[in-house]
Amino acid sequence: MSTDISLDNITEEMDFAAMLEESLAASQLERGDIVTGTILAVDHHGLIVDVSWKHDGLVSHTDIERMGMDVTDFEVDGKIDVAVVRLDDNEGNLVLSASQAKQNEDWKHAEVLQEADEVWTGEITAANKGGLIMPYGNLRGFIPASHVADLPRGLNEDDRVKYLENLVGEEISIKVIEVNRKRRRLVFSQRLAERENRQARKEELLSKLEEGNVRAGVVSGLCDFGAFVDLGGADGLIHISELAWHRVSHPQEVVTVGEKVEVYVLHLDENGKRIGLSLKRLQTNPWDMIEERYHIGQLVEGTVSRIEPFGAFISMEPGIEALLHVSQLANENVSDPRQMLYEGQRILTRIISIEATKQRLGLSLKEVTAGEQAQWDEQRNENLLESAADALEEDDIQDEIQDEIVEEVEVAEEIEEAAEV
Repeated sequence: MSTDISLDNITEEMDFAAMLEESLAASQLERGDIVTGTILAVDHHGLIVDVSWKHDGLVSHTDIERMGMDVTDFEVDGKIDVAVVRLDDNEGNLVLSASQAKQNEDWKHAEVLQEADEVWTGEITAANKGGLIMPYGNLRGFIPASHVADLPRGLNEDDRVKYLENLVGEEISIKVIEVNRKRRRLVFSQRLAERENRQARKEELLSKLEEGNVRAGVVSGLCDFGAFVDLGGADGLIHISELAWHRVSHPQEVVTVGEKVEVYVLHLDENGKRIGLSLKRLQTNPWDMIEERYHIGQLVEGTVSRIEPFGAFISMEPGIEALLHVSQLANENVSDPRQMLYEGQRILTRIISIEATKQRLGLSLKEVTAGEQAQWDEQRNENLLESAADALEEDDIQDEIQDEIVEEVEVAEEIEEAAEV
């Protein structure tokens, strides 16, 4: 009796040990693991491999072909490194990959590169809206758009994709910022790799840069308050007020991203971290010619650009704005200029003061005589009529051309029908 009990205990212990071993094996194997297995069988479907788990694993024929090999290159009882792709493919199979395991050395090298914070150079092979693709041995590394150096600011999605696609085929330097074998994520950064090089170039540039210099650069970004220009190692800012002598609502009215420009170095801060640039300082200041172009008593046309309680600003030409004070609107008192004027209105005024050094030009509406106003109105109406007539004539010409095209098409169709008969 005691012998039976003893045998039962031994059997239970063996069953428990087997279950424990199986449980430990199951818990120790995870997706993405690289393990060495023994080949149990070779056939046209692939390889059956023992990896000391509760199930044998399958390496598909397709996976073998990815390595440029065939199943006949393997023998039963041979050793093979495999990666765990799936623990269960819903049919109870353990799915393994020999090709992914072959990439193990590349993963190791990538980890070493990341740990050492070293720079590596490779070729960009593809691009998408998210960033760039770069092979790393048998792996595919990804450079997010946010880590692409010198990517212009403010691009819409289409322009960003176009910019990234133009980089395909180029060799660039990168740093590894993420290595995740299990998720098969290998992420690079060109921006970090370029930072050290850029910092060296920036220091060299700033050591040579002086206020008053003229430099060539490329517009690297736009914002509401100005445009950024890459000077070849450092970015400078052209404030919106320094883009042109005339009033600018947004920098895109004057420059575009990627445009090559010459800029004037306006100021440098003490640490050299901020570089103020100007475009308009390289252009002729229209106020320098003001006394040659205008004189007191001259009748001039202008457009109301903005209205304030004290009067209206009149745009005479690009870069020249004159003030029509509220007291010069009419002989009687005017409490609000908007009672007589609106923005965008074209008006005739007389120049009553010029202060070129202070960039001031004073106008008067009330000193324009009724006869002068009537003559100007008549001429303006004639010009408008001529413009309208030219537009109508252009429309008539376009209509005639369209009619001729339609007629030619109809004739061609008739000839084609006759030929078929």
